[in-house]
Amino acid sequence: MSKVAFPANWWTRGAWLLFGIYIVYAGSQLDFTPARFASGLEHGAKFVARLFPPDFKRWELLLKGMVESLQIAVVASALGTLISLPLSLAAARNLMPAWASWPARAVMVVCRSFHPVIVAILFVKAVGFGALAGILALTVASIGFLGKLMTEAIEEISLKQVEAVRATGAPFFSVVAYAVVPQVFARFIGFVSYETDANLRNSTMVGIVGAGGIGGTLFAAFQRFDYDFVCAIVLTIIGLIMLGEVLTARVKKVFRV
Repeated sequence: MSKVAFPANWWTRGAWLLFGIYIVYAGSQLDFTPARFASGLEHGAKFVARLFPPDFKRWELLLKGMVESLQIAVVASALGTLISLPLSLAAARNLMPAWASWPARAVMVVCRSFHPVIVAILFVKAVGFGALAGILALTVASIGFLGKLMTEAIEEISLKQVEAVRATGAPFFSVVAYAVVPQVFARFIGFVSYETDANLRNSTMVGIVGAGGIGGTLFAAFQRFDYDFVCAIVLTIIGLIMLGEVLTARVKKVFRV
């Protein structure tokens, strides 16, 4: 009897069938119906029509919010990087014992467990409205993201260089400076560049809950049904993100990431 080259995997087919059934069930529970989707398209078309032409007459208010968002992103990225560097070293299991690595990993897990908007709400309650709450929220998000990626990068290094520097009797910080950092520096630059770009986007969002930046201006414009100004804000945010993308690419090119 000849064998089939590609025998049917009924377990896989059954799993895909169950997944499809669950998708249909979840959509029905969430009231995701064709009629509601069609109605949403109609309302969406009317909303988009009210956005144009954009109104840039209040450019001073727009510029103030964008500058504040940029400042929040840069400061939060700098603080997150400074905290993530020692934390990632402590969390690296190939360099540190378990009693040091597990608490450091727990801190990073807590920092990335919540969306920046949720963290921003907590800091708004703690320190009040304004940019400080946004900086603290995005710093926490940066620690969770950068800490995890930096830790994984450190754990992937070649230990031969580490052992060679240790053999000279060098202290721990010299081992880090001459055996660890040269192997991960380029990747660290890439991680920080990406997180700065992400913070630039998130800084425009945390303002919706009162954590400073252009988000507060955008939310206020929505509440006033001032949709032409909303369009101007959205276009400015897109322009800022594109500018950040260009700058990130140039930074990576300088460091050859």
